[in-house]
Amino acid sequence: MSNGPDADSFSRTDSAASMDSADAGQPRPLPSAFTEVMAQFRRYLEGERARSGHTVRAYLAGLESLFTFAAREGIETPAQLELGTLRRWLGGQSEAGRSRATLARHTATVRTFTSWALREELIATDPAVRLQAPKRERTLPGVLRQGQLGRIFERLSEAAADGAPLPLRDRAMVELLYATGIRVGELAGLDIDDLDTDRRTLRVLGKGNKERTVPYGLPAATAVDDWLRRGRPKLAAGHSGPALFLGARGGRIDQRQARSVVKELLEGLGDTSATGPHALRHSAATHLLDGGADLRAVQEILGHSSLATTQIYTHVSVERLRASYRQAHPRA
Repeated sequence: MSNGPDADSFSRTDSAASMDSADAGQPRPLPSAFTEVMAQFRRYLEGERARSGHTVRAYLAGLESLFTFAAREGIETPAQLELGTLRRWLGGQSEAGRSRATLARHTATVRTFTSWALREELIATDPAVRLQAPKRERTLPGVLRQGQLGRIFERLSEAAADGAPLPLRDRAMVELLYATGIRVGELAGLDIDDLDTDRRTLRVLGKGNKERTVPYGLPAATAVDDWLRRGRPKLAAGHSGPALFLGARGGRIDQRQARSVVKELLEGLGDTSATGPHALRHSAATHLLDGGADLRAVQEILGHSSLATTQIYTHVSVERLRASYRQAHPRA
């Protein structure tokens, strides 16, 4: 069964996909067979596949868009879906201006659904076996330069100098994001016991509930220790539990809050197109490879299931090398 694209790409899917212009017209209630199978598919994604909330919502939004289109063609059950129906739906999405990345996500959604439906004997044959989507454009991720990172950490240290809890937390979060390359969702899910301060390693629960251990350096260790000693106790409350990072009201920090912190810092630089916490992940991976780290080691640190996903960072490193060559060599 195909695992589909990375959940990070699904999380960028328009949550209103089912109401997009490709499905223009007055919305109608879906046939009961479709709503029932969507509920079953949700349980499968959340349970057996252990997909994140973002990914589940993206899968279901795409599926609802397909079912809405199919219902307009007179189709009332998943068993009536045919390859032609799927192609016409994707064609409508393309005509509505959907990007190749969005069409690829929709295709992966349908393939995952029909494969599951076939296994559950909800359909007799899999109509998506020969469904093709345009190849996704692979753009090089934004990477921060060392000088830019230095300015970020300098700003964070200055803000945390007076010992206020939120600046201490923000410095520790950003240091840890860059030191380990973990995803922002993984950061938000960390507990205090996930830290091994003696070995300076972090136990991370990644996609599909896969656990990995990631090392971090002295600057991150110092920032996290400062947060635990001087910052966290000022925010901790009865409902804080074991969460490593807390919000202003004492609850576990959520991804939105962490994204907002990083977004503000990057915008403050004024000289980068990098956006969001993933820029720190991209930068960590690229800098590791630039420093001579083994590709397999970087794959393990990032928690990629496929080495092909990690290899995009080698492309970044090569581009940086070429840029340096063109700038420095007299006959470049």
